[in-house]
Amino acid sequence: MPVQKVFQLLRSGMHRGQGFKQMDDGKDISSRSMMRARLFRSRFVIAACCLVLAVQAGLTGASLIWPLVGIVLIILVAAVAPRREIGEPKSDRNRGNRTPSSGNLSVQALADSVPDPLVIFSHDGSSVHVNEAAKDAFAPMTAGASVQLKFRTPEMQQLIREVIANGGTMEIEYAEKVPVERWFSVTAVSVGDNTGLFVLVFKDQSEARRIERMRSDFIANASHELRTPLASVAGFIDTLKGSARNDPKAQEQFLHIMEGQAARMARLIDDLLSLSRLEMKPYLKPATKVDLREVLEGVVESLKPLASDLGIAVEKDYNCGDYAVFGDRDELTQVFENLLENACKYGQSGKKIIVGLREETVSAGHAVTASIRDFGPGIAEEHIPRITERFYRINAETSRVQKGTGLGLSIVKHILTRHRARLSIDSRLGEGATFSVHFQDA
Repeated sequence: MPVQKVFQLLRSGMHRGQGFKQMDDGKDISSRSMMRARLFRSRFVIAACCLVLAVQAGLTGASLIWPLVGIVLIILVAAVAPRREIGEPKSDRNRGNRTPSSGNLSVQALADSVPDPLVIFSHDGSSVHVNEAAKDAFAPMTAGASVQLKFRTPEMQQLIREVIANGGTMEIEYAEKVPVERWFSVTAVSVGDNTGLFVLVFKDQSEARRIERMRSDFIANASHELRTPLASVAGFIDTLKGSARNDPKAQEQFLHIMEGQAARMARLIDDLLSLSRLEMKPYLKPATKVDLREVLEGVVESLKPLASDLGIAVEKDYNCGDYAVFGDRDELTQVFENLLENACKYGQSGKKIIVGLREETVSAGHAVTASIRDFGPGIAEEHIPRITERFYRINAETSRVQKGTGLGLSIVKHILTRHRARLSIDSRLGEGATFSVHFQDA
C-alpha cells in the first residue's frame, strides 16, 4: 500500500474522531443477517399493511390472491430496499452497499499493512503504535517508548522536534551503523488536524546504497587486485631481459610462472566481477576442498621477487598434518596474496616474514590455522578493530607511498566470511604484526 494512501486514510480516520478505537464494523455482516434485521425493524409497518389489505379484501369480497401478492411484495421491499435511519445524511444512504474501506479498518490495521517500518507518536515524543516491520527493524521497540531516546542521531532529533513544532511533512536520510550498516529515507508527517499525533515512515535504502558503493569501488578493486600479478610478471620480464638472457633453464621456469600469473590475472578479473555475488551471498560456503599448503607455496613463489627487491627473507614454518579445507582456490590465493603483500610493504623494516601453517584438533572438528607474521613497526591497538573497513588507512602518507588503496583487507574479510573462516590480528607497536586465518570444519 503506498505511503501517501496510508497518510490519507490516517488523516481521514483521525478527522472523524475514530482515534485508535477498534471498530466492530471490521467484520462483514452477511446479506441474510441484514435482511433479517431490516424485517425485524419494519415488523409493525408490514403488519399494518397486511391488515389493511386483508380488511379491504373482506369488504370488497375480492379474491385473496392479489392481497397475498401485495403482502409478499411489501415484505420483499422491506427486506431488500436500502433505507436510512432517522438523522442519517442522505449522502450516506448507500453506505451499506460500499466495499470495505478505511471506515471498516482501525488505524492500527492500516499501520500494520504498511511493509515499511512505521511509528506513530504523540506530541510528547512517546510512541503510540509501532507496526510489525518497525518492531523487527528496531527491536526492542514498543508502544509507549520515547522515539527521541530510540533514535539519537542529531538529524533524527531535529526531524522529530520540527514535525512536532510545525507539523507538515519532512524527509531526511538516516543511517544506523550497528549491528549492521543500514540506510533509511525517513518521512515524518502530522496526522489529521490538531490530533497531536505524528507518523515516522522508514524506507530502507541499504541495498541501493550498497550497489552504488560497489559500482564506485569496482575500478579501485580491479587496480588493487591486479597489481600483484602484474608486478610479478614485470619482474620476470626484467630478469629475462637481464641476467637470465642466456639461461634457458631459468627462462623456461620464469615463462612457466609468467603463464600462471597471466592466467591468474584473468581469474582475478572474473573474481572482481563476481565480488557483488560474494557480498550478496556471504554465507554460501564452497563445497570443494583445497590444500592450503599448495596455496601458500604458490603465493610465496609468486611474491618472491617482490620480497627480494625489498630485502625481505620469507621463511616457512609448517608442521605435519592435513591442510585440506573447504574453499575456492582462486579466492584463497587472493586472500594470502593480499596478506603477504601487505607484510612485505608495511613490515619491510623487519627484513623477515614467517609464513606458518598449523593443524589443530578441536572438539568441533578439524581446524587449520595459516598465519603471516612480519617484524615491522606493528599496528596500534585502536586501529585493529577498523583495519578491515573499506578505504581505512592507518597512515595515509605511508599508504600513498606504498600505492595502497585501502581495499585489500576488506576483500579478505568478505572472502573469509564466505568460507566460514575467521581473521585475527595480533600486533604490538615495535614488535610486528601477525595475521592469522582460522579454518574449522564442523
